[in-house]
Amino acid sequence: MIKNAFRHARTKGMQGFVFNLRREIFKDAKVREALGYAFDFEWSNETLFYGQYKRSRSYFSNSELASKGLPTKEELAILELYRKDLPKEVFSKKFDVPRTDGSGNNRGNLRKARKLLADAGWQFDRKKRQLVHTKSGRALAFEVLLVSPLFERVVLPFKKNLERLGILLDVRTVDSAQYQKRIQSFDFDMVVTSWGQSSSPGNEQRLYWSSLAADREGSRNLAGLKNKVIDALVEKLIAAPSRESLVQHTRALDRVLLWYHLVIPHWHTGTDRTVYWNKFGKPKTLPKNGISFSSWWVDPNKAAKLAERRTNGGSK
Repeated sequence: MIKNAFRHARTKGMQGFVFNLRREIFKDAKVREALGYAFDFEWSNETLFYGQYKRSRSYFSNSELASKGLPTKEELAILELYRKDLPKEVFSKKFDVPRTDGSGNNRGNLRKARKLLADAGWQFDRKKRQLVHTKSGRALAFEVLLVSPLFERVVLPFKKNLERLGILLDVRTVDSAQYQKRIQSFDFDMVVTSWGQSSSPGNEQRLYWSSLAADREGSRNLAGLKNKVIDALVEKLIAAPSRESLVQHTRALDRVLLWYHLVIPHWHTGTDRTVYWNKFGKPKTLPKNGISFSSWWVDPNKAAKLAERRTNGGSK
């Protein structure tokens, strides 16, 4: 048997902890950004996932559609029209996610989170041992809604880090019927979800991000995003006249979505993990979308050697 991970170029989209912007505590982007510093992906990846995953940094991960670095001149030509309505970081900074060394020591990131939260008007109340808003006195507390207890192993370390900031997180796992009802009616603070993407994005982007979809019960705009610039970028993406134009418009949309901190990004893998009998031949150049067993064939020489080994005592 041969164990192998074949690389592919399929678009992996985005999975993450999604903020419900319909909730008052998540309306400030600084708060959303700050909470991202409490998620220690590197620790989870090494401890829970055997180091198998890459951190997602795009809504179009693992594809040419993903934005990278600073905006290109083609992206700037699209974005300049909306400069005054966009976060200045869209034009001046490379987007990245917080990192740790995987040891579980997240103090540096938590200090950054505390500063962002202070800038947003949240201070630690030593008597209550909680983070409270300086004007309203409201504690920063919210619930993450899950449908499977298997994901609790990811959320509970996140909860522990939030507690060190004075933030209360309630982890609630419900049955599938209740979960579906609450998702469709947007009755949640935070939820884990993913947006799948194709290599040719189009009309589905309206369902994901448009202002009209934000108020439509059962829509995929779980974040409740209402933003006129993103509405315009989605329409221009859909109307792109060529492949190159589509790529540039998708990258521009991706870049803007990232800087609004709608999610705390999770992870993806760019490989197909397989185990197979050592009797096959396969093309030297693999398909862009991953392995295709219909393009493999039985190699007579390998098959004969495998049959001989099995006759003489299996794989010993």
